[in-house]
Amino acid sequence: MKIDLDFPIVVFDNQCYLCVKFAKVVDFFARGKMKMIGHYTKEGENIREKILNESALEMFWFIDQKKAYGGRSALLPLVKTILLNKSKKFPKVETDNQCTQDCKSVKAVFLRSASLISKSGIIKHCDENNI
Repeated sequence: MKIDLDFPIVVFDNQCYLCVKFAKVVDFFARGKMKMIGHYTKEGENIREKILNESALEMFWFIDQKKAYGGRSALLPLVKTILLNKSKKFPKVETDNQCTQDCKSVKAVFLRSASLISKSGIIKHCDENNI
């Protein structure tokens, strides 16, 4: 399956309550300028295999045409795209979001929020032959 990088992509944990809420907020403010993809969807698995590395499931990712930014490294490019990108809108895609862990507890919310600050990564992927 080929990965379409015409739109920026946000890859998030679609089995985590807080992560799904975060993705919905991002999607609301992005107004369709980004494609939202869950880690555990077929498309998410394809992206993890072809672009991301073994730390992919530890954080959310923002992927543009040249790089994949993970965790706190993704915040600035994500905000810049929301505020500055005047591109056409991507058609909305619903994701299956099942919380398979105790992800609504206070501890889980704290741990996920802390991981946003503690985890980070940038992966260059501009070689289109790999995609």
